[in-house]
Amino acid sequence: MLSENMQNALNGQINKEIYSSYLYMAMSMYFESEDLSGAASWMKTQALEELAHADKFMRYVNERGGRVVLEALGKPDSSWDVPLDAFDGALKHERFISASINDLVTLAREEKDFMSDNFLQWFVAEQVEEEASVSEVLRMFKLAGGAGGGLLMIDRELGSRVFTPPAAE
Repeated sequence: MLSENMQNALNGQINKEIYSSYLYMAMSMYFESEDLSGAASWMKTQALEELAHADKFMRYVNERGGRVVLEALGKPDSSWDVPLDAFDGALKHERFISASINDLVTLAREEKDFMSDNFLQWFVAEQVEEEASVSEVLRMFKLAGGAGGGLLMIDRELGSRVFTPPAAE
């Protein structure tokens, strides 16, 4: 059984993961409006990945005898001055999610909830990958410096990313 504190914290994380998907879908639509179909596809893939993370949390809460409670989502930004700003926002958001996951691990350890601690380690490792992935794209945009040819090459590369659902446990 999950403690009430852990259940509430996990439900909060579920909301954050669903909001992340919502944010990345808004970014995807921004990139489409800017005729950057590769970046739009990259963000849409990211949105799907975040929904998969939310699903993983929801299944865990249910498996531990808890109750999933979905809350209203805030409205994400829908436009940015330049593509670089959207990816900069994505990196800040991923760092926020990493801090939230770390808080969950801290709570699990404080409560001696070793099952939740073990479950959360997948997300700790995943966040390393998430931050690195967005940082790499941000680095490419900074190197291109707004040059049209560089932006076109980056957009083409970003379009090659495909969604791969996390392995079932």
